[in-house]
Amino acid sequence: MELILSTHLTSLIDPEQGPAGHRLAWLASDADGNPVGSAFLRMPGAAGKRHYAELDLHVHPAERRRGTGTRLLDAAARAAREDGRRALTAEAEPGSPGALFLRAGGFAETLTLIFARLDLAAADVPAITAAAGRPHPGYRLFHWDGTVPDDLAETFALSRRAMDDTPMGSTDYGTEEWDVARVRAVAEVVARRGDLLHTVVALAEADGSVAGFTELVVSGDGTGDGQHYGTGVLPEHRGRGLGRWMKAATILHARTRHPDLAGLLTDTADDNLPMRAISDALGYTPTHQVVHHRLDLASR
Repeated sequence: MELILSTHLTSLIDPEQGPAGHRLAWLASDADGNPVGSAFLRMPGAAGKRHYAELDLHVHPAERRRGTGTRLLDAAARAAREDGRRALTAEAEPGSPGALFLRAGGFAETLTLIFARLDLAAADVPAITAAAGRPHPGYRLFHWDGTVPDDLAETFALSRRAMDDTPMGSTDYGTEEWDVARVRAVAEVVARRGDLLHTVVALAEADGSVAGFTELVVSGDGTGDGQHYGTGVLPEHRGRGLGRWMKAATILHARTRHPDLAGLLTDTADDNLPMRAISDALGYTPTHQVVHHRLDLASR
């Protein structure tokens, strides 16, 4: 590997540091000041997630294999250790130059995400309508746009623990603590950037609590592809088909509310077989895969 020692790194610091964490960045340039690469490091701030940092590193194809990537990785690893982080995480498509670089840098594969898309123009609407209309004794669907209604806020926040045992390979992303303030803050972030957040929940008729939820984010103009966010059913309510029921209702709502929407995007861990089965049954088609990697900073 040819090393170009004249590569210069410029470090940047995110001036906005809040409870969600902060970011660092490095820009690599050659002797003439031309940009050749970059690294961005996100330091999660939530309790239970302060043990790792997320790395996004890129080097211009013409400048690879000259040591720039290694210098950027070294800078990010050093900063993460200084912040008390034990690991770096990064993503790359299987077999890509990025995946080869991460492997050479000591990263281990921890999780494969399967990305899929539903083409709304080609969707099997009768089958989806049937899935959304199938009775589920003891439960009813409810939905809203934007921030959760006050009367459901508490149980909606509690329902987020449905994600705690989501299959995630050998990753170590920790757990997230959710309360009413946080679910409202997420909705506010989506609104501030001009997007629309739609939530469908399954309510247990016995006490009116949220048994499961699914979320969809659509661009403000209702075009392009919508993005599914979290979907989860509390353990005590699983095995009743609530996940498929909620997602089918979400699809129908998206088609009606946003007639110019092209498709819906989702991603699922390859070992999350129940959620993959739901996507397959509703007509989502896999588009690509992304592999999550982890570097133990004690070994670097």
